[in-house]
Amino acid sequence: MRLVFVTTIILVASATTLAQANRSLYTSLAAKQCRTIKTETTGAGDYEGRCRGVAGYSLLLLEGDLRQNVVVVTPKGAKHSLDLWDVVSGGFSYVGPRAEWRVKKKPVALILRYNASEDPDHPNRKTSYLVVAKITPDEICVTDKIAPGAKANADARAAADNSTTKPCLKSVKSVDQNR
Repeated sequence: MRLVFVTTIILVASATTLAQANRSLYTSLAAKQCRTIKTETTGAGDYEGRCRGVAGYSLLLLEGDLRQNVVVVTPKGAKHSLDLWDVVSGGFSYVGPRAEWRVKKKPVALILRYNASEDPDHPNRKTSYLVVAKITPDEICVTDKIAPGAKANADARAAADNSTTKPCLKSVKSVDQNR
């Protein structure tokens, strides 16, 4: 009887843990999958596209001066820029082909691949970061910048699942100025 009781407790605890775990949903960031809002072929080649998200959220993909940024738009229409070119890298950059939403009942975090050219001597050499942004009722901002590595995807998901209590990352420009 005791074994049945212990087994039942373990199964209930496991089911509760699984029910609370975040899951991943994906948004394509490919231009063909997003609605073009604005495009400029002269000058810096500015582009703005709206990509459908999850649970009423959407993403604005912005490009200018060979750098990309993402703005998270809430279901109520509030816009939150991730300021990727300030927070992650000021180098020439582009986002990966899809965004990963970490969702409980609603989105709690977003993971993006951000490819940046940071070596002026080798402009074709890219550093591919995974960027984690928390999504809370009070703020949406980048909390983690995961460097390339064998465990980067797992590290990014773990960071995303724990992001809601983390502070927002500061601009790399302000960090450099304080040195």
